[in-house]
Amino acid sequence: QVQLVESGGGLVQAGGSLRLSCAASGRTFSSYTMGWFRQAPGKEREFVAAISGRGGYTNYADSVKGRFTISRDNAKYTVYLQMNSLSPEDTAVYYCAASPAHWATPRSRNEYAYWGQGTQVTVSS
Repeated sequence: QVQLVESGGGLVQAGGSLRLSCAASGRTFSSYTMGWFRQAPGKEREFVAAISGRGGYTNYADSVKGRFTISRDNAKYTVYLQMNSLSPEDTAVYYCAASPAHWATPRSRNEYAYWGQGTQVTVSS
């Protein structure tokens, strides 16, 4: 079992930045690929970014590539999402998730076994 708790969401103006954190507890953190997903009102939950267990591989949605950076600190059991140049289209609840496929960076929600409760990010224009 892995427990995940996100933090760092909030209200920011367009063009601003936020850093989300996701603290994990439970089984060995480096055994899991970590991902970030987001869900806007009335829309499907979508992939944002993922990082492999040891941090050697990353994967980004085209919509955030070049603006968002995913990273992890395995000693602290924490994964981060640095979000820059935010736009109103980034407004959503952001979820972190853990996948046992630690060698890969899957985009499908079905590959992730554990989920946090989400943190709201609101970008005003």
